[in-house]
Amino acid sequence: MKIATWNVNSLTVRLPQVLAWLAAHPVDALCLQELKLSDDKFPHAALKEAGYEAAAFGQRTYNGVAILSRHPLHAVVRNIPAFGDEQARTITATLDLPTGPLRLLNAYFVNGQAPGSEKFAYKLRWLQALQDMVRAELAAHPRLVLAGDFNVAPQDRDSFDPEGLRETIHHTSEERAHFQALLALGLTDAFRMFEQPENSYSWWDYRMLGFQKNRGLRIDHILVSDALRSSVNACVVDRTPRKNPQPSDHAPVVLSLH
Repeated sequence: MKIATWNVNSLTVRLPQVLAWLAAHPVDALCLQELKLSDDKFPHAALKEAGYEAAAFGQRTYNGVAILSRHPLHAVVRNIPAFGDEQARTITATLDLPTGPLRLLNAYFVNGQAPGSEKFAYKLRWLQALQDMVRAELAAHPRLVLAGDFNVAPQDRDSFDPEGLRETIHHTSEERAHFQALLALGLTDAFRMFEQPENSYSWWDYRMLGFQKNRGLRIDHILVSDALRSSVNACVVDRTPRKNPQPSDHAPVVLSLH
């Protein structure tokens, strides 16, 4: 069983790459972020032909999230309940698996722009609301995975320049504290359950040869609940799609469960 997350930075532009990746890596479920299209433009037919049903929550030009699955999806929730938000940032669904139901929460975390800005204040409010949602979801669904683009580099080793970027966006103490608060609810960063190569990142700036020089950040994460922790076999970043012509600036992260 495999679950992946990938910020595709426009599904309209990247749909052929997503379909090619799924053909080569037929994961059970794929969480997508930054669809940048409205629901009426979502490519359900092309994905169904590839073997995936989808639950989508789109937004024209910005944001947008979707869960693609080879298994039945139900009990879909769009956005964070009780948090008024015009941004399409989260979608949650239950996957009916042979091993039992699994609750999958796909989130595109707020970027935050810069500490001290209104967008940063919004990010902190959003993070608190997400934490409350995850707490409630875990109580109802012990087998839970939280995946997505977190826009947080949780530790110094998750940044190519931890000193130079200290307390800048994605690196602030406040953002990292919220990441730790999610773990404290009973979640584990699956990537860090295993020995990983040094300087392992999931995002690289398009500018200044960011990918070629490996000037990256690990901001795409998959967290698993305690009930799933013993089932985790591996968690890796697949850098290959970042080498595509016109790539997303993010690479997929893939979780393997038995």
